[in-house]
Amino acid sequence: QVQLVESGGGLVQAGGSLTLSCAASGRTISSYAMAWFRQAPGKEREFVAAINWGGTTTYYADSVKGRFTISRDNPQNTVALQMTSLKPEDTAVYYCAARVVGVISSSSSNPRFYDYWGQGTQVTVSS
Repeated sequence: QVQLVESGGGLVQAGGSLTLSCAASGRTISSYAMAWFRQAPGKEREFVAAINWGGTTTYYADSVKGRFTISRDNPQNTVALQMTSLKPEDTAVYYCAARVVGVISSSSSNPRFYDYWGQGTQVTVSS
């Protein structure tokens, strides 16, 4: 079993930046694909970004491309999401997810693709 714990959320003004972190425990995630999703009140969970096991391939939702960057530190068993130029519509609970198979593709945007989830961290962007 893998436990994922997100941190780094908070309140930020529009145009600001935040970096979220996801710490894994229970087993190493170095061979896993990792991703970030988000869910705003009253909306379905939405894909944000994914990264393959080695950190060599990334995939982003169009809504965050050019503003968000996903990265991973396998020795530290962590994944990060750097968010810049934040907009009020980025307000949501952000979730970290892990998939045992380490490759990613266009299907990586499907939440069913993932085996483990964190509890989420709230990000609020004020206008």
